[in-house]
Amino acid sequence: MWKIVFRCLVFGLVGLCGVNARCFAQEIHHFTKGLLAVVGTRYGREALYSDPLAFQLYSHTLKMPVAGAVFGMNAKGKDIVWQALEADSLRRFHTRRLNREGEFGARGGYLYLSYVSDKGKTALLNITGSSGFFFNGTPHAGDIYGSGWFYIPVMLKKGINELYIRPYGEVEASILFPAKAVQLNTEDPTLPVIEAGAAGNDSLNAAVVVINSSTADLHNYRIRAVLDGKENTSEIPVVPAMSSRKVAFAFNGSAIPGKGHYKCSLALLCKGKTIDEKELPLDAAGPGEQYSVTFTSGIDGSLQYYAVTPQDRKKDSATPAGDEKTTRGANANDAPPGTVFAQGSIPGRQPVPVAIGMPTSGPALFLSVHGAGVEAIGQARAYRSKEWGTLVAATNRRPRGFNWEDWGRLDALEVLKLAKERFRPDPKYIYLTGHSMGGHGTWFLGATYPDKWAAIGACSGYPTLKDYGSHDGIVPDSGASPVEQMLIRASNQSDVIRLATNYKAVGVYILHGDSDKVVPVKYARQMRQLLGTFQPDMSYFEYPGGEHWFGNQAVDWKPLFDYFKWHQRRPDSLVNKIDFTTASPGISASCYWACVQQQIHPLNYSRMQLTRDPAQRTIKGETENIRILGLSLAGFGANEKLKIVLDGLSPLEYTTKDMTDSVFLLKRQGAWTIVKRPDEFQKGPLRSGTFKEAFNHHMVFVYGTTGNREENAWSLNKARYDAESWYYRGNGAVDIISDKEYTLSKYAGRGVILFGNASTNAAWKLLLSDCPIRVERGRISAGDQVWEGDELGAYFVWPLQHSSVSCVGVIGGTGLKGMEAANANQYFAGASGFPDFMLFGLDMLRSGGSGVKMAGFFDNDWKLVKEDLEANK
Repeated sequence: MWKIVFRCLVFGLVGLCGVNARCFAQEIHHFTKGLLAVVGTRYGREALYSDPLAFQLYSHTLKMPVAGAVFGMNAKGKDIVWQALEADSLRRFHTRRLNREGEFGARGGYLYLSYVSDKGKTALLNITGSSGFFFNGTPHAGDIYGSGWFYIPVMLKKGINELYIRPYGEVEASILFPAKAVQLNTEDPTLPVIEAGAAGNDSLNAAVVVINSSTADLHNYRIRAVLDGKENTSEIPVVPAMSSRKVAFAFNGSAIPGKGHYKCSLALLCKGKTIDEKELPLDAAGPGEQYSVTFTSGIDGSLQYYAVTPQDRKKDSATPAGDEKTTRGANANDAPPGTVFAQGSIPGRQPVPVAIGMPTSGPALFLSVHGAGVEAIGQARAYRSKEWGTLVAATNRRPRGFNWEDWGRLDALEVLKLAKERFRPDPKYIYLTGHSMGGHGTWFLGATYPDKWAAIGACSGYPTLKDYGSHDGIVPDSGASPVEQMLIRASNQSDVIRLATNYKAVGVYILHGDSDKVVPVKYARQMRQLLGTFQPDMSYFEYPGGEHWFGNQAVDWKPLFDYFKWHQRRPDSLVNKIDFTTASPGISASCYWACVQQQIHPLNYSRMQLTRDPAQRTIKGETENIRILGLSLAGFGANEKLKIVLDGLSPLEYTTKDMTDSVFLLKRQGAWTIVKRPDEFQKGPLRSGTFKEAFNHHMVFVYGTTGNREENAWSLNKARYDAESWYYRGNGAVDIISDKEYTLSKYAGRGVILFGNASTNAAWKLLLSDCPIRVERGRISAGDQVWEGDELGAYFVWPLQHSSVSCVGVIGGTGLKGMEAANANQYFAGASGFPDFMLFGLDMLRSGGSGVKMAGFFDNDWKLVKEDLEANK
């Protein structure tokens, strides 16, 4: 059902896009003839990628395709041939056909298109069904999900202009010649659904796209918004030349009288002159109806939203605990009708009694995470209001976005924080649920943050991307060499199966249709079997005949919410046993009163199994891969003598200083010792590395200007390419500035993505002078190892000076070939693993892991150590 709904939504948008395209284009050229070749590309949820066509492009050996020409040889020793392909009557190229060798044509291939221009001029490319493409050799982001509203400004050259498109199904491609060089595009807005009559409607925020197909950056532009006679004018950030950017603006909705559809008039202004005008449709919800709230994200400063199913306040939201049973065992006799409990296999283990009764000090809060292709507001509208709490739905930054991992995970945490501030729920009654991809999100967020929830409910979900790959494929489970294994280690945080014992801390409800063909029921049964070995507090139900979507009850399932009602999150003071595993303190460090402050080996799994006895004043337990352990001692009181025994080693004695004391323990040379709080510069919960961590904290893209002409052009084009991808993947917006504009004071505390090297980017000296990895023209050095040549590329992360949380991410190379080898940006694919550093050559594009020079992780002092890096000879 979700697929059908999403298809209808996509087709509707495509049709709408056609109308809007005609509105802002003087002329449109539709491509109808092309050439297809299955060249064997490999892009996915991993740091390694291969692309024989890109290799030829970057090494200047790529020949212009003609029908019947041989591109090269595939892995089977057969010729790869360019085949003629024509679009159908709807101008769609069906690239999923079989080629002459019987191979699947859509994946691993390129569609070649060309256009002859009579002169050099600007234009907009609109290409759907593509995971990315090259235009005249420059990489651009693809419209992988066929949304249709993605327009990319390009500069046509006189003569032949070439497109190499990586297809993702049916491709439709056109060139638009805009009537205006600068314009508003309202096809992809970020909007609130106004809660009519609510306080604060006089200062609402929305966002639309500004397309700049001129050759100058847009400075000092403003957007005027008029709604029902109320006017607001907002400054917008710089929109770089030949790019687009989603920009936020304020509007006044206080005059909205009630539920209905409204139109907001927008004008793009420069020095008081109107550059473009559009009308933006807005919706207002009536009392008790679902609505959405926009907010500014700390990840990148862009505008995002979450949706709300408000609490039903017609009846009292709280029921005194004495009106119902105060405890109930998690067993079949007390379960709602139709609920089936998994059978634990632990002899003598009894179900854990849990509290029952509606909240008495505040409402409950339900965080719902949606499935692929589903908007958060649509997710919220699938739920009826609950008498005892509010439901909020986060966005994952896009309907598909990041699979609730990486920045999807951060979006869920942002929304959870904002919802707590807005609705002030009882902290004992916070729950997590989701459907399909959101079922995966429930498994992932539930295992990653087990102490945040009273219970979780996974509906029609898959546990791990190592098995169910979705659109970007699966996360690899193993590598062919030590270097590849090191790269894959960076994905450990995503493996829910390895984190499964964390579910001991929460109640778990599993709901799945037994006839689901989209996410087969085998995944629910897998988790039932796994949890049945140690988790007695689990409820399981297979809906008879249920497909992937069997109506709103596929998410709004009464027995699931009844199960939630019987559970409450225990406060730290009542939790005396902890069993917690994490792959990275930078993602998830703590569980109740214990914290993995530092690991011995980064991104290997760390586990703590601890027992606290307040009466005996002891903490005992076992640890794995933990260098520094933090313990909150608030449960013991002040001036109390404690004994701490870990891993069977010599006991430690400690006297608490006050009621809120804490202690840090360091494991070194086979013994635990008490130490001070680690320095903020060191790795820890606030900043623990991996390359992808740099894309956070309102990051800024800094391109280089001190190289030669080709190097500088690459740097700016790569920054634009990543900004395009970030916008499409994550509804994001980012500042793109030159190295000459960057200063530590002006951009204090903000993450930095630096494009180039020490020779081509002047910001290198400010940001990376103390880094043990140095990339310069013709040379990379990492500690005492040196590689030379112009074909070397690099990704790595480094802590930002004078910040305890932000990082610098470097994307660059030793010359144009090496820089272009770093073009692929599958670091935006959800759960793709990238270590702290990865140095590679252009040959990686055709030889895979053997083309990687070195990969690994810095130690906790951000030093290179042999134990956590691998290098090819």
